[in-house]
Amino acid sequence: MSKDLTSDVGYANDEIGLNELFSEIWRVKFWLGGISFLVAVVVALYSLTLPNIYRAEALVTPVEEGAGGKLGSLAGQFGGLASLAGISLGKGEGNKSVIALEKLKSREFFFKFAEKHQILVPLMAAESWDPETDTLILDDDIYDADSQTWVRNVRWPRQPKPSLQEAHEYFLDNLTVTEDKTNGMVKVMLEHVSPTIARDWTTALIADLNDEMRQRDVSEAQSSIAYLEQQVADTKITEIKTVLYQLIEEQTKTLMLANVKPEYILETVDAAIVPEKKYKPGRAIMVIGAAVVVFIGGVGFLMIRLVMKKEK
Repeated sequence: MSKDLTSDVGYANDEIGLNELFSEIWRVKFWLGGISFLVAVVVALYSLTLPNIYRAEALVTPVEEGAGGKLGSLAGQFGGLASLAGISLGKGEGNKSVIALEKLKSREFFFKFAEKHQILVPLMAAESWDPETDTLILDDDIYDADSQTWVRNVRWPRQPKPSLQEAHEYFLDNLTVTEDKTNGMVKVMLEHVSPTIARDWTTALIADLNDEMRQRDVSEAQSSIAYLEQQVADTKITEIKTVLYQLIEEQTKTLMLANVKPEYILETVDAAIVPEKKYKPGRAIMVIGAAVVVFIGGVGFLMIRLVMKKEK
């Protein structure tokens, strides 16, 4: 019976506390609402100074392993036989699409991409975009377009002209690569203040990555063919020569595929287009979120003040 009375007293105290809190909120409702509204206005004005960011998206799928995959299985199948003759066939290659996606985010690939497409200025000095003329507007505090010089004021180790390493870090902040584990589809997304540049760079990234992987495989295949032909000339074992000829055939197929397939590693399923709608900032969400946070903070302050009054 005493337990039930204690429980009832606890509920009564909670009810009194809530009533006190609601009474206090109602008493200062104009102050609390006014501060929330003022903060919302400030955030709204600030959000208007932020440039619109557009995101271009391309959907690609890894090209199925062809000659390279079969080459790896041949090397594994006949590696022991070849080793008896003192010939090393090496190990099978890993998944080329995985290597390609990692290379897409690598410094080496970005350095080549930045130099080839001259992206340093539009990447690091972009301020906004003029939709009427489709023109990129540069920040005068970072880059002087008239004299074509970098004028930004930064501290060491940064320099007025951004290094490729700094540009690479900034580029990765705006690049997103996601892979669907269920079907293997890969989505490449790039953000920029200019929707046209976002589309162009996304398309160029995929094309350059295919070219990079193609050149890599062509170079390796040519070297492998030269090595295998030398081994054919040096060995007198018929079985080994048969294996070597099969390996040469697979490497020749690799050369053929590399030369006839423009999309060598990643095949485009849905090409990037110029986005019509901005990706961020979400100005309405920023304003509403700021007002809600201030209101909740105000309620929390009132609760603390009521508790301190009760303790006194």
